[in-house]
Amino acid sequence: FSCIQTGYVWRKQKLVFSPHCVHKIDQQFSSSKYLSFRGRLQIILGLIFFCFQGFARNLAEDLHALDLIAEVIDLKDYDPEDSLSDECTSKAICVFLLATYTDGLPTENAEWFCKWLEEASTDFRYGQTYLKGMRYAVFGLGNSVYTGHYNTVSKNVDKWLWMLSAARILTRGEGDANVVKSRHGSLEADFGSWKARLLKRLEALVRGEKKACSGKCKKGTCKSKGKGKVLEQSEHHSSEEQLMETSSDAESATGEEADHRSVVDMEDLGNVMNLMRKAKVRRMVEDSRQELKRRKSEEEEHREMITPALREALTKQGSRRCFLCWRSDHSDVLLAVILQSMLRGRGGCYKHTFYGIESHRCMEATPSLACANKCVFCWRHHTNPVGTEWRWKMDPPEIILQEALQNHQNMIKQFRGVPGVRPERFEEGLTAKHCALSLVGEPIMYPEINAFIRLLHRQRISSFLVTNAQFPEEIRSLVPVTQLYVSVDASTKDSLKKIDRPLFKDFWQRFLDSLKALGEKQQRTVYRLTLVKAWNVDELKAYADLISLGQPDFIEVKGVTYCGESSASNLTMANVPWHEEVVHFVRQLADLLPDYDIASEHEHSNCLLIAHRKFNVEGQWWTWIDYERFQEFAQLYEESGGQRTFSAEDYMARTPDWALFGAKERGFDPADTRFQRKNKTKDISGC
Repeated sequence: FSCIQTGYVWRKQKLVFSPHCVHKIDQQFSSSKYLSFRGRLQIILGLIFFCFQGFARNLAEDLHALDLIAEVIDLKDYDPEDSLSDECTSKAICVFLLATYTDGLPTENAEWFCKWLEEASTDFRYGQTYLKGMRYAVFGLGNSVYTGHYNTVSKNVDKWLWMLSAARILTRGEGDANVVKSRHGSLEADFGSWKARLLKRLEALVRGEKKACSGKCKKGTCKSKGKGKVLEQSEHHSSEEQLMETSSDAESATGEEADHRSVVDMEDLGNVMNLMRKAKVRRMVEDSRQELKRRKSEEEEHREMITPALREALTKQGSRRCFLCWRSDHSDVLLAVILQSMLRGRGGCYKHTFYGIESHRCMEATPSLACANKCVFCWRHHTNPVGTEWRWKMDPPEIILQEALQNHQNMIKQFRGVPGVRPERFEEGLTAKHCALSLVGEPIMYPEINAFIRLLHRQRISSFLVTNAQFPEEIRSLVPVTQLYVSVDASTKDSLKKIDRPLFKDFWQRFLDSLKALGEKQQRTVYRLTLVKAWNVDELKAYADLISLGQPDFIEVKGVTYCGESSASNLTMANVPWHEEVVHFVRQLADLLPDYDIASEHEHSNCLLIAHRKFNVEGQWWTWIDYERFQEFAQLYEESGGQRTFSAEDYMARTPDWALFGAKERGFDPADTRFQRKNKTKDISGC
């Protein structure tokens, strides 16, 4: 027997076979357990979008530790027509690791396998006993936020194999990438639990046992108190799943045949009656499951947004990038690295250059970590909860704001006495003047978002709110904010689906409606474009059409930020455009927009600002904000019950020369000092 460990490399949406072979072992086995096992274990992978190469590697290593043979096969190299029938006599056990891709479809390398298996399961030329003698197990990789397509590929493959009389050795396992709903807290933990049961089952098979408890018990029961309990439950669920997943297909097929025959043969009568009984049982089981699902939904209706495990994961992410502080169960406050730079006089962020924000007085926050998208560039790597509506416990806006301000002060105080921190900026930073509701998630999902914004304005804190353009009605009902952003990550339906991976089925219509709702706002509005190289940089005309739809005051164009390797995304550094590439894109886009021009640039953030020409007064750009004037208008708006409205031009301020596009400073405030890190030949500052 030979054992080869094989690696897999994730690269541009393809699973590339990498024959680097960690090691190769050639041994002769003569132990009795190999004589009883008589074969090999095949780990058959259908992984592209979920590239968990560690799953197969870890399983193979565990099998090697048990002196079992494991052959790793990519489904694209596996011919089901030639290979599956051989498994019936080879005594091999096939373990299928299958991921569910967009819209419940199989991954690219598993398409042919699934298509062939589906057709064979209903093709009379193969027959219902075609795979009799084959033994298998299936583990699915999915995400329960996609309720209509959760693990459909693994469920279908399991069903089709059973319909061809293949025998399960273990109940199908399901891994959930949605950490909120995951049974064991994460996708990896789900797989680990299922793998442990698989290894126990294989050990039993090696010993020649039909059941883990030696197979001497009656069907459905187990006399052994210690052994086989897991298997007993597995076989119980397995039989139930078989009934649930196959009776409907058989019933449908028989029903179609009955419609074309006026007389039923006596030989078929028994089959028809048997199917009717199965259908009745199936309906009873389905009703029972629906009831359990309803009860579970009621129990989870007001659950905590942040579980202890999720809190720990998010906190680790925050400490790795900046200083993170939790203020409540569904809110987040972040002290960015740029804040430290501003306190030391080493430059502010691009919002300081574009709009005059004092970066050290800006409080990054969100009243909701939940989101309706799973963007490929999400810096949280999708550890935050997701959903299409609010279904968590809710903190009152007063508590959120109070704790947010307290945490902001606490984080500023950490810099007391730190070398390089300017005393005057330290004192200023203790009082928050701006709030950027854009840290992570979808703040507009928070049911009391309007009340929260009013509280900010009463404390003379400006509001910058970002939404992912999936909640048009919430945008329309939103009270005036200092500046309202909509993330426009792509300009076509296909590219938006690929980049943002939205949960809503009608995501494109919601996206367009959100842009129209933005166009109805009188205060400052912004399109935020994130350029992902090789994904959306070639959609200039489509972007121009979307801009004409929403007529934003400003368009921010920023190169995507790479946040490290993640199993939830295939984004790499190759997708991050150079600053000059962003400039080139912006120049081309501005040429397509007769009412817009390039106003400002922040080279350090790889970001440029396109502004409507109404903000160019007598040859001077007025993209900055008069924050005191805005607060006055916001107060009048509230006191008049919304009768006294105001527009973006009412609180604009002149942009300084150093912040303009083409200036030699490239967006760096000359009041600060450039900082050059060691071993760097290029001056850098800010982020």
